[in-house]
Amino acid sequence: MADKKWYVLRTAGTKEKKAAEYLVKEIERHADLQSVVDQVLVPVKKEIVTKNGKRKEVERLLFPGYVLIHAELSPDLEYVIRNGIPGMSGFLTEKTGNGTTERIPVPIRDEEAARILGGQDENAVAAAETEINFTVGESVKITDGPFSGFSGTVEEIIADRSKLKVVVVIFGRKTLLELSFTQVTKE
Repeated sequence: MADKKWYVLRTAGTKEKKAAEYLVKEIERHADLQSVVDQVLVPVKKEIVTKNGKRKEVERLLFPGYVLIHAELSPDLEYVIRNGIPGMSGFLTEKTGNGTTERIPVPIRDEEAARILGGQDENAVAAAETEINFTVGESVKITDGPFSGFSGTVEEIIADRSKLKVVVVIFGRKTLLELSFTQVTKE
């Protein structure tokens, strides 16, 4: 038996996750395919975006239009991938060097697979990174919470907790508030 390698599968745009789900279900249905396939992966990166004052964690595709599979190639597996999965058009291939038009699936290099998988492991463990777009001394407007509508000045940025310390004038007195990044917008 040959070694299992990582291969790249082409999919229709925006259909990566659905095609991967179909492929996994098809592999589960065929006992002979379960022994040749270890993993089907859609590489993603988790990010936090702020939209309309709300923080939301989203997944961004690292390779739009592609799915990875760790498998040992077999004629049955190639047939299922090329003909049985909606939204999937087959392997990333190269022409054979013998002058024919035959195209063969090419595995990715082990170093490349390790880099992609390392990024996936790191992404699964680490919290999504938040982009800090505030600076000390900058004017901000509070958009959420009991002080909504007040304006203030950024006094301190606590990046690891996604918080800001903001000085606000309330009833003629300066008051220091600790607010989340999502509770303020730039003025």
